Amino acid sequence: MAESEIGTHTGKIHSRHQDDFRLPNQDFYKNVFINCPLDDEYKPILEAILFCLIRLGFNPRIATEKIETSQSRLDKIRKLIRSSKYSIHDLSRCSPSYPNELSRMNMPFELGLDFGCKDFGGSPFNQKMILVLEKEQYRYQKFISDLSGSDIESHENSYVKAIRKVRNWIRTFEPLDQIAADRVVREYEDFRGKHYDKLRSEGFSEEDIEDYPTTELIDAITQWLQPNLIQ
Repeated sequence: MAESEIGTHTGKIHSRHQDDFRLPNQDFYKNVFINCPLDDEYKPILEAILFCLIRLGFNPRIATEKIETSQSRLDKIRKLIRSSKYSIHDLSRCSPSYPNELSRMNMPFELGLDFGCKDFGGSPFNQKMILVLEKEQYRYQKFISDLSGSDIESHENSYVKAIRKVRNWIRTFEPLDQIAADRVVREYEDFRGKHYDKLRSEGFSEEDIEDYPTTELIDAITQWLQPNLIQ
């Protein structure tokens, strides 16, 4: 084994994975890792989930939150999983959508990493809580039958239902002061319309808005919600 990986005299690990042995900071208990499709059709659902999480006082963590070409995607995903007590995995785009298209395995793979972290990572990772979403209730059984018997929630490609599923999941472990899903939906729709108008008034083109960075979107949601955020 290369000396760069294991020190020959001290036995100390010097690999790029040495961060795996560090305990997470306090943000761990409010971070929510999001593993989901990134296509244009899914964008309203992703934006709604981001909004819902921030509205309820959580910190969404997603691979697109930071553009870093020097870091491999797998390293980034591992760090996000280990830094988040909660996770949302959406498997609605895993199967082929047209003939001869290959299945998309990134999302099931990341779900497996998360389960592995929960089951084999020790404390505090054994406290992790995972929500799995699909577009149809039992469709996942066709391509990942190992999840049979698990509680999989279906959003039916609706951002309204996605908000409801995420809100109700959070309610199982966090008091929400009677914040109803319908209220979050109305607030999201209000934000979405006003944020679009604001961007257009500032000179953003339709293409700019379509390609709006995730980090800027999270910042915009946080600023818009600031008076109502749950502490």
